[in-house]
Amino acid sequence: MRLLKGLYEDARNIVEKDPACRNILEAIILYPGFHAIFFHRIAHFLYCRKLYFLARLISQTARHATGIEIHPGAKIGRKLLIDHGMGVVIGETATIGDNCIIYHNSTLGGTGKDKRKRHPDIGNNVMVGSGAKVLGPIKIGNNVKIGANSVVLKDVPDNSTVVGVPRSNKTKKLICIRKIGQ
Repeated sequence: MRLLKGLYEDARNIVEKDPACRNILEAIILYPGFHAIFFHRIAHFLYCRKLYFLARLISQTARHATGIEIHPGAKIGRKLLIDHGMGVVIGETATIGDNCIIYHNSTLGGTGKDKRKRHPDIGNNVMVGSGAKVLGPIKIGNNVKIGANSVVLKDVPDNSTVVGVPRSNKTKKLICIRKIGQ
């Protein structure tokens, strides 16, 4: 019952946030982001019960059907919208808060072969723009906007906007980080 309520909430969220979506039935039937989240919820359930092979089988089947790859170990909050989701990748140790939007071709990925935490933690109300890469075990605060094609390698504080690509691997400095409202 809780799964169905959560899926209804996910579909309703799509209708509210995507002006191209006309109703809940359309969101459920036609939106690959919804399908990816649906399959992820099942795969994550199995993953938490140590049924790793079955969980990965479901996630890979969903990947082939939707073009969205979500590792079954990833933790996803309520009301995630994956808009035009082709090419989205969410790694195993990533966490995503509530009410987030991820646009196509974005990656929440790792930077190496570390066996522990290697993917980002995304706060609540975060928007990840098209083509953005958020890499490593970093923390993205609440109410953050990450611009299209940005590369984020360091923690980002709450209420910030991040754009650009680090100038060098040594400095890992972004072109712009600013607090919203400044």
